[in-house]
Amino acid sequence: QVQLVESGGGLVQAGDSLRLSCAASGRTFSKPMMGWFRQAPGKEREFVSAISSSGGNTRYADSVKGRFTISRDNTKNAVYLQMNSLKPEDTAVYYCNLVGAPRAWGQGTQVTVSS
Repeated sequence: QVQLVESGGGLVQAGDSLRLSCAASGRTFSKPMMGWFRQAPGKEREFVSAISSSGGNTRYADSVKGRFTISRDNTKNAVYLQMNSLKPEDTAVYYCNLVGAPRAWGQGTQVTVSS
């Protein structure tokens, strides 16, 4: 089973930046596609971004395109989400997971953006 641990969230003001980290461990035999997801209060979990196994291809939700950048370090089994120009609507718990074959969700990391 792959274990996922997110970190890097916090309370920031609109326009600030944060970098989220996701550490994956346990039974990783290849480089899977990875993604970031978020769940705002009272809303469903939604897709934020994804990155290919090599890191060469990335995708973003329209709501974060141009502001967020996903990356990965396969030597560390880690994926990152650089979040710039944060908006109050970015407030959510952020989760990472494998794309296509998701494992159990981790605890997530809280991002709160004030006006």
